Amino acid sequence: MSETKDKRMGWEVAREVEAEKETMLKRLVPEWRQIRAALGGVFVFLIVFLVGCWLAGNPFEATQRIASPVVVERGWVGTDQWGIFWSVVALAMFFEFMDASTGMGFGTALTPLLLVMGFDPKQIVPAVMVQQGMAGIVGAFLHREFENVEWKFKPMSETIRLWLIISVAGCLAVAFSITAVYAYLKMAKIWIKLYVAILLLMMGVISVWQARKDRPYRPNRMLGFAALAGFNKGVGGGGYGPVVTIGGLISGVPVKSMLAVTAICEGTVSSFAILVWLALLSGGVVIDYIMLPSLMLPTIFSAVAAPYMTRVFPEKLWKIVVPAYCCVVAAICFYKIIPDVIAKLAG
Repeated sequence: MSETKDKRMGWEVAREVEAEKETMLKRLVPEWRQIRAALGGVFVFLIVFLVGCWLAGNPFEATQRIASPVVVERGWVGTDQWGIFWSVVALAMFFEFMDASTGMGFGTALTPLLLVMGFDPKQIVPAVMVQQGMAGIVGAFLHREFENVEWKFKPMSETIRLWLIISVAGCLAVAFSITAVYAYLKMAKIWIKLYVAILLLMMGVISVWQARKDRPYRPNRMLGFAALAGFNKGVGGGGYGPVVTIGGLISGVPVKSMLAVTAICEGTVSSFAILVWLALLSGGVVIDYIMLPSLMLPTIFSAVAAPYMTRVFPEKLWKIVVPAYCCVVAAICFYKIIPDVIAKLAG
């Protein structure tokens, strides 16, 4: 599909800003409305952080302290005690900034690191879903305020159309993957993680190679990428952003606006995933929100700063940084799972 003069695609605004404010220094100075938007984002994240502190105390029967190695080590088994994990805060601050800046890396890279640190998947995945849900929705608003994207319903812009296509396919896929993997199949997730790492590496390499030229816009490709990303998100809390973001670049969406589209789509799919998890609670599945305060605390700062930096740096830089970072995320995944794969093959 080619861009036409009588239709706003939704990504013209980012190009107009770069044309009007040609240097990074000019784009570095925010307007008052953008400062207000950033403060609003900080306020929303602060409220969610406080809610996370409440949930970490296990106020409901279905929220219980899971005896993961970290919890056992701290003597919190069978209690409602919890605390801020500052090592997790430091990791989450870095990966959330990179995730909000490049559209990927929070759940995909952070989840295997948290597993290695001794947390249980049911402590990680639900908390990641809540964090990504809020970060994505607020991030989509901030991307608009910082003029990285335009959301328009009448007439419908391509950015809105992409949001609907990706979110619907992603919600269906995440519902299937959560219920199949956690409620029925109980499959070994090491093979799923391996396939995600291989997939990310392939997509990152392809996107780096293709970054030298603009791709023709083919939105129908995003249906398959969205379904695959939703499956990944439901299984491990990660692998969504890289597939959607790199898939968008391969499909011809300009990188700055694709980062905004990924944010709103991940926010939508993660919020839907939270509802699926809540539905599973009625079937006896137990979750533990002990990680939520430690994940939301750095989000207050990183998720607000990232859309601003997307505005400041030029589009041509992000066309290299985004796929290159996808390769880095894939490398981290390989580094963390290869020992487990070798052990699994050895029996």
